Amino acid sequence: MEIRRLHEDLIDLHGRPSKTYSEDGVRQLLTTILSQNVTDVQTARASEKLFSTYPDYRAIERADQEELADVISDVGLMNQKSRRIQRSLERIRKETGGEYTLAFLGEMETAEAQEWLTQIKGVGAKTANVVLNFHFEKPTFAVDTHIERLSKRFGLIDESTTATQAHEVLNERIPDDIKYSLHVLLITHGKEYCSAQNANCGNPVCENYCHCEYC
Repeated sequence: MEIRRLHEDLIDLHGRPSKTYSEDGVRQLLTTILSQNVTDVQTARASEKLFSTYPDYRAIERADQEELADVISDVGLMNQKSRRIQRSLERIRKETGGEYTLAFLGEMETAEAQEWLTQIKGVGAKTANVVLNFHFEKPTFAVDTHIERLSKRFGLIDESTTATQAHEVLNERIPDDIKYSLHVLLITHGKEYCSAQNANCGNPVCENYCHCEYC
């Protein structure tokens, strides 16, 4: 498949995504941890509670873990995620000598920055790639459930490809200059049309590319 052609067809259907890069890399990391395997609505609620309950990142790191889990209880796996959040903040503080900033990742090569983030227990390739692309504009492509589903239906990856393999294959195949916009467009299309169940295939993109059981 010609990936750039798919990209342009998605733009024709959904419009070109605006670049809304995050201003705070640490906040992006914590929000992305919260978003793991939950809806945008749940993520938004938990994020709002997290950042309104605690005055700064130091307070979040030092908070009682059970209390923190209760604050972010709108998301699933709240106990695991509270530990991941505090581990991440501890790692950042130790790396920077007491500050809560990920600015140092901007000076690293992409692969080195990915490795640094994924060394934090609970931070996988998807979370690392979101942070690096959405905050640092590094050429990374994050694969969530929507993107994995559509990539298989559209023939970008084989049906047998695992989530870990999907990150490797798609980051290699997708041109750097469209990684951000294709990421946003595929998620949008997955939510609006090409859903996991009872997909609405009556649109030009699905008609041209999709091979799911609903087409």
